[in-house]
Amino acid sequence: MFLIIPIVILYALKLLEVSFMEQVSWWWINGLAFAAFIWFEFLERMFGLDKRKDDMHHKKMHAERMKRSFKEGKKK
Repeated sequence: MFLIIPIVILYALKLLEVSFMEQVSWWWINGLAFAAFIWFEFLERMFGLDKRKDDMHHKKMHAERMKRSFKEGKKK
């Protein structure tokens, strides 16, 4: 998300031809969009930064908590 919002803003500024953005080439903005695509599709997964690993950890913690609560419930 930290890459998408600035890219959308840059696209809007370029389309509206705001002062300094008139001279900026479309290649720079499209290059940033391509870099964001590469990051989110490949590099994030390669480095393990996607949410899957985190979600699995939370599911495991939830399952352990449920087991403990049921064991405590049977003891009482």
